[in-house]
Amino acid sequence: MSMPINDHVHVRIISPIVTKGFRKLADLKALEHPGLLVSHAEIATGPGSIESEFEAAVSVPGTLAQVLRAKREGVQAVVIDCMGDPGLRPAREITDMLVMGPGQTGMHMAAMLGHKFSVITVMRRLIPAFENTAALCGLSSKLASVRSVDIPVLALEEDLAATTARLVEEGRRAVLDNGAEALLFGCTGLMGCADALRQGLLAEGIDVPVVDPIPTAIHIAAGLVRAGLTQSKTTFPAPPQKELIGYDVLRPALSVAAE
Repeated sequence: MSMPINDHVHVRIISPIVTKGFRKLADLKALEHPGLLVSHAEIATGPGSIESEFEAAVSVPGTLAQVLRAKREGVQAVVIDCMGDPGLRPAREITDMLVMGPGQTGMHMAAMLGHKFSVITVMRRLIPAFENTAALCGLSSKLASVRSVDIPVLALEEDLAATTARLVEEGRRAVLDNGAEALLFGCTGLMGCADALRQGLLAEGIDVPVVDPIPTAIHIAAGLVRAGLTQSKTTFPAPPQKELIGYDVLRPALSVAAE
């Protein structure tokens, strides 16, 4: 779907968790440049972190409420701050504002940068979810492997040296054992670690790109807005108007069908 072309773009990052301070605004502001504004929002009700399908599911209502708020405030694109892309498809139904998921976006970028790519995520239990995402994106044949560092999301920054060492080890095994030629972080909590992983691999003679999904999704979102593009409303039509009980904060979504 085409939208009016705009050289000044406001992208909002929506963290679908309730843990305050997980996403530091200063880190997002560092990605700004003339013509690009980056803002941040968190959900009011939901999980402390997302490491299961259940937690992803209960994060969706709050995420959709923040998408509606972003639209009201004139934001031009939203990036959902989780590699599981919770709420991505329903969010695209309730607005013509561009909505991006770092999981989907990151996989497509990694697939463009190497013949095959591997995802390095936090917990082993998430491996099936990433394999499912790759299938949904039509990229199963490009997915070399999904590997985990077995460090919970909220513990990634407790010992950055240990986290980096685990990333380098799993990245090395992804390349040497699984044939990966590009790597993708499987958790947005790893934002900012791409250079450390790449340098660690270069020290072992391994030269592959490392996709940091949040910066990547932000800049791709800004580029799509500037190109006048958003999601297809044929693929993501507005939801039908019908009774909705217990979700008053989402009631404005039903007005989309009448626009």
